[in-house]
Amino acid sequence: MDIDPLERGPQDACGVFGVWAPGEEVSKLTYFGLYALQHRGQESAGIALSDGERIVVYKDMGLVSQVFNEGILDSLRGHLAIGHCRYSTTGSPVWENAQPTFYTAREGGLALGHNGNLINTPELAAMLPSERRGATTDTEVLTSLLADNPDRSTEEAAMELLPQVQGAFSLVFMDETTLYAARDPQGIRPLVLGALGDGWVVASETAALDIVGATMVREIEPGELLTIDERGVRSSRFAPAAPKGCLFEYVYLARPDTTIAGRNVNTTRVEVGRRLAREAPVEADLVIPVPESGTPAAVGYAEGSGIPFAQGLVKNSYVGRTFIQPSQTLRQLGIRLKLNPLRDVIAGKRLVVVDDSIVRGNTQRALVRMLRDAGAAEVHVRISSPPVLWPCYYGIDFATKQELIAGNLSVDEIRASIDADSLAYISLGELVEATTVPKDRLCRACFDGEYPIEVDEGARGKYLLEKNCGTPRTPPLVSGRK
Repeated sequence: MDIDPLERGPQDACGVFGVWAPGEEVSKLTYFGLYALQHRGQESAGIALSDGERIVVYKDMGLVSQVFNEGILDSLRGHLAIGHCRYSTTGSPVWENAQPTFYTAREGGLALGHNGNLINTPELAAMLPSERRGATTDTEVLTSLLADNPDRSTEEAAMELLPQVQGAFSLVFMDETTLYAARDPQGIRPLVLGALGDGWVVASETAALDIVGATMVREIEPGELLTIDERGVRSSRFAPAAPKGCLFEYVYLARPDTTIAGRNVNTTRVEVGRRLAREAPVEADLVIPVPESGTPAAVGYAEGSGIPFAQGLVKNSYVGRTFIQPSQTLRQLGIRLKLNPLRDVIAGKRLVVVDDSIVRGNTQRALVRMLRDAGAAEVHVRISSPPVLWPCYYGIDFATKQELIAGNLSVDEIRASIDADSLAYISLGELVEATTVPKDRLCRACFDGEYPIEVDEGARGKYLLEKNCGTPRTPPLVSGRK
């Protein structure tokens, strides 16, 4: 579990990475790529790798650095690999649901990693042969359907299946000889292509390309399937593009050093802060961020308001995912496990505290209390996203509408709930303008309820029975071509 017992930030489903690079240490490239994408999923990590004859899959629960070590990576040899770090939005957080998922087909094997969430999983599952209907995630259903096509190549099977898939999906998958990448027609979750010498890399974010030394080529287009092998990169279109990129990537999900639609995410977040200062000014002595996600917007707010910027909170950089259950005493410490105030900086000061979002409100409530205990004269909370009013069905694990604080309370009621002197959010219009992407090319559903793909409350693939499993460590999964 997360060591912060109060509230997680919004969690993205996963990070995906793929590489086709003969002569390179692709297992280590994939490791570093996943390390760069660790913020997108902290429950499990896995790598599937092929030497042209067989696929080996190694995965386990935990962070990338906990699952893999030098010895394991040295044992994974080949020229083609995919990797995945997972946070579950469908299925249980257990070893069986870790990715890449893997199925043996008549002509070999197929491994797949998925970022996103499907909304027509029941219909897809009904297409499976009866012996394969025990899948517990939408990703397993996809993998099985792609693998169960003995008379077609993987590319042909994908071109037939993907037009029938609804929801958000950025996929990396592979057979023994070829790397594939695909993005849903709306392009809700990100996916990019990079060049690495004579090889190729695909990843959820450009930051993962940077860390392995790859050069950004382009974003993979919505509705596009890429096939990568010794002949290079081939593009096929399985559906017309209807772009609706996730607006929350700009707010929180993506790394600040990532580029989306040609614009650096950090630049966007600073601009959001400037706009927030114009929309919601207040008389104060200092602007402080909630690190790390609130920092760029706080910088922008300070620039836009003329109020000095200061680091009033110290983050414990070593607090992350842990398997240690906090005792009641530790639970009472709450947010102090992650953040501690600099009393000499904030005592007696009127503070503007900038954060990226409020989901349930627990963290902000504890944070305001902590700052007041440290001597803050006033605490004014500013949020660099609009109120989160609606759940996400496309791969972000927001709470249900009933659990979202903004779905049940007015802004002033939220202010009273967290005991702030004032509270203000950036408007949706200003946030959209800061991205420089046209409003009609963005998914804004969590803010305005306008879902680009029709959904209902029962969607998300959770109709599937979840297995009551532990987290065994098992040998790698292996396939060989027949």
